[in-house]
Amino acid sequence: MNRGITVKLPTHKVITALETKLAKVEEDYANQEANEAEYDKAYAIWQKELTDFAVDNVKKATNFRTNYREWNSTLNIDYDVIVDAIDLPVCPERKHNTMSHHSYKDIVEDITNALSILRMTDETTVNASTMKQIAKYL
Repeated sequence: MNRGITVKLPTHKVITALETKLAKVEEDYANQEANEAEYDKAYAIWQKELTDFAVDNVKKATNFRTNYREWNSTLNIDYDVIVDAIDLPVCPERKHNTMSHHSYKDIVEDITNALSILRMTDETTVNASTMKQIAKYL
């Protein structure tokens, strides 16, 4: 016989967790431009290092390919350099999540609505299945 598990959470704990998550979302969104600018700067430095690496190793190159485009006077040169990945400069990774404005507004609205309802209730516990919509934010 299959029985579902009923989980009841203290209302104050759910409110505290949602308030914490709301503050984190707002902070992340506010710092998003600065974090992205920092990442772009690190990425530009990595591109320069990678270009320097390719130029320094051009004598080891194989499989040269060229393509001249007359319409914009551009010479494109491709070549392969066989190296171990450990020799390459390390590409920076994003240490933050980016979020569009409409996603931010939706998340804030969901959390704020849930907080408003929870603050109005007289119940000391909240059934977890009732909070399914906001559980993804906890």
